[in-house]
Amino acid sequence: MGILRECLVVACRGSRSCITGSPLNKKCLGAGIKLHTIHINNARNWVFMEEPLPEAVAEPIKPDISISLTKLLIDGKFVDAASGKTFPTIDPRTEEIIAHVAEGDVEDVKRAVKAARRAFDKGPWPKMTPYERSKILLRFDDLIDKHSDELATLESLDSGKTYQQSRYAEIPTMARLFRYYAGWANKTHGLTVPADGSQSVQFLHEPIGVAGQIIPWNFPLLMFSWKVGPALACGNTIVLKTAEQTPLSALLAGRLLHEAGLPEGVLNIISGYGHTAGADISSHLDIDKLAFTGSTEVGKIVSQAAAATDFGGRSKCLLKEGYQVVAVRLCSIM
Repeated sequence: MGILRECLVVACRGSRSCITGSPLNKKCLGAGIKLHTIHINNARNWVFMEEPLPEAVAEPIKPDISISLTKLLIDGKFVDAASGKTFPTIDPRTEEIIAHVAEGDVEDVKRAVKAARRAFDKGPWPKMTPYERSKILLRFDDLIDKHSDELATLESLDSGKTYQQSRYAEIPTMARLFRYYAGWANKTHGLTVPADGSQSVQFLHEPIGVAGQIIPWNFPLLMFSWKVGPALACGNTIVLKTAEQTPLSALLAGRLLHEAGLPEGVLNIISGYGHTAGADISSHLDIDKLAFTGSTEVGKIVSQAAAATDFGGRSKCLLKEGYQVVAVRLCSIM
């Protein structure tokens, strides 16, 4: 079947329009196929379309953009992959190559994790006051607004969604998300809990360390926001792998974050494939927490890889001298 017969439409409860929800729709939207409106609650329906709209294929996305960021972002610098390999990212409207992007592999993940670990253990970011972290995120939010046309164009070129959706729905939402997370940076407090006897119970919220993050293709910048925003607000450092189908917009967002004042090594972005870069992030012993959004099938693979590492579900406790043994027992059942 050609792409005209493989558009999956998802109807939303109470909605007058349809949301596309399948990898096939990356091609369908890019080809300018008109999707019929349906009104079925929580239903998925195969629909058969007619001809694509010729003007949608022929008309270029405006504003026009020159693709300049195609390398990996490691330790605050854009660098080639260690292997020198690249891979093509495709315009789904025309199936033409937009650009060749550095193909991150195990060695690049190793470099990125090393930079993130150094930035966490010795750099200023986790030690910075929450207020200062918040100011950097707010400056980044202003840069999102300033570069919204460029971000939206990259998002549309790479993912196949309409420019209107990117520019007037998703980029403003990205800006709102980062403003929200910036506000949380200085509002994440500890807690002292009353206890019986002479015991004292205190919760401290501290950054966890290096976060490994893997995001999918369908909402590249929103997924970037939902993963990167909270981790940065809390003082963590990050190794992020973008989807191989949509690597471009996250690289621009990374550049803007550094322009806003993010220290080197705090955010590292790897473009590459799941079975190489993604697999290594999932099982890397120097990553403290893993965040993944993607298919169920790949999720099972990621969870199996993570289960064999220190962040795979085994609770840990740090028992300081003088604490009662009961603390270990409580911790062991968490």
